[in-house]
Amino acid sequence: MSRVAVVTGGGSGMGEATCHELGRRGHQVAVLDLNEAAAQRVADDLRAQAVTAIGVGADVTDRPAMEDAFAKVRSELGPTTILVTSAGLFGYSPFEELSIDAWDRVIAVNLTGTFHACQLALPDMVAAGWGRIVMISSSSAQRGSPVMAHYAAAKGGVLSLTKSLAREYAARGVTVNNIPPSGIETPMQHEQQAAGILPSNEQIASHIPVGHLGTGDDIAATVGFLTSNEAGFITGQVIGVNGGSVI
Repeated sequence: MSRVAVVTGGGSGMGEATCHELGRRGHQVAVLDLNEAAAQRVADDLRAQAVTAIGVGADVTDRPAMEDAFAKVRSELGPTTILVTSAGLFGYSPFEELSIDAWDRVIAVNLTGTFHACQLALPDMVAAGWGRIVMISSSSAQRGSPVMAHYAAAKGGVLSLTKSLAREYAARGVTVNNIPPSGIETPMQHEQQAAGILPSNEQIASHIPVGHLGTGDDIAATVGFLTSNEAGFITGQVIGVNGGSVI
């Protein structure tokens, strides 16, 4: 059955791969991204594969913009019954040097942006008596991360939000699950490597039991299952996609 799926951060990386996976599964896809040109590019790619798709530029931290985005989705595609929150922002700083502005921005994108998306999508899901939410967090939320306390804290909040919404909405037909990726090759990772912040792919892979990095497609495949009818008895879970890395 074709449903309407919204993917935040859908313009690149794991979000882009997820858009393609959901389109492959026959869903209509709304690609939301701060970079409107990237969102439109992914939507164009999907339409070239006969997927009904739209691209929407929106900042997940801007509540009125997000309200407009979901209204556009509802008008052009229909009510949202699948939501994947992939929009995210990294930050690096020794804790004693961490500025209030940097803290607020990382929390706003990763946690408050997820809150906005969930709160705007859930009424459609409740009305339909069926819904799937998958939040993308990070293994940093599970094990902590030096010089990334604000990022780890924000993603930790996303983990708790997942569990809370799962329990609150289970009886109304909505499942809510979480994927904390680790060892996934992404454009954002490449930027950090170029800046000398992260080690090379080979160095990262040497610490992953399966011996290689994962890709956005690995995340997308898990999202595809968690948003399916077959996953209806799975909710409130944290599904590690990490090549066997120990948390």
